[in-house]
Amino acid sequence: MTITLRRILMMTAIAVGLAGCASEPGTDIAPDGEVSGPVVGPRWNLLLVGTSERLDLSPTPHFRITPDGRVSGHDGCNQFGGSVELGDKNRIEFGDLASTMMACPNMADARRVTDMLDEAYRYLIDHDRLVFFGPDQRVLGGFQRVD
Repeated sequence: MTITLRRILMMTAIAVGLAGCASEPGTDIAPDGEVSGPVVGPRWNLLLVGTSERLDLSPTPHFRITPDGRVSGHDGCNQFGGSVELGDKNRIEFGDLASTMMACPNMADARRVTDMLDEAYRYLIDHDRLVFFGPDQRVLGGFQRVD
């Protein structure tokens, strides 16, 4: 019985040690303030709001994050820009989002796109899909990488 208990304790210690050594894939913040990771660089086109709602907006809402921590895009009605901070465990925070604020027929839906970015707390990338989650773990929406 003590051999089994000793083996369990040893395996647990090894697992804890390995977990502490594992690096979190995703983002790095360089000393010069630049950000990097799979979300940085490509253009991301809107797929869904929430888990299933598609918006019919033209042009297709999209955004791009640059290594200097800036975000720019289009919400389907107006161009927007702002800043973004990336952190451990796929943490993301958009800030200072400002748009051109021109009226269009689908302003309410376009606002839902920028609201999604404002509320984003974490993200998950699966192949060419990007999903944003709110602080309550709720799915806010999804995007698809186009380049």
